[in-house]
Amino acid sequence: MRAYFYDNKAGDQRLDHDSGRPAVPDYLSRLGVTYYHCPSLSEVDALAMERSYKNRDEITISPEKMGDVYEEKVKMFFNEHLHEDEEIRYILDGGGFFDVRSENDDWVRIRVEKNDLIILPAGIYHRFTTDCNNVGVPTITQGELG
Repeated sequence: MRAYFYDNKAGDQRLDHDSGRPAVPDYLSRLGVTYYHCPSLSEVDALAMERSYKNRDEITISPEKMGDVYEEKVKMFFNEHLHEDEEIRYILDGGGFFDVRSENDDWVRIRVEKNDLIILPAGIYHRFTTDCNNVGVPTITQGELG
């Protein structure tokens, strides 16, 4: 995991967009974002049980798996939104970026790769995109799947 402030320059959302301003783990904690490195699914399972998550959904985000709707879905995931419940997102394979809003309304970009797990707090504005390799496989565990 690597976090930094988004540069807000035009261009493909799947590029790094690194402003050169790092966002240290303590800063992410102040925003309510928690990070874990979990080399095994048993660690993810234990964390989900500890946090009383009951549902799980696995999404493979790639042109091969999604076909003609891939580009539309990637753009949809990149639309800013929030959830009433916290979310756990675990990357099984591939990589991508979660962008979260800072207290100053800036975007903080969080680069995630295989075995990275982040928890986004309820009510934080965020968005997701794959990286330029066009693959990201988050396992999403939530209180309710919608």
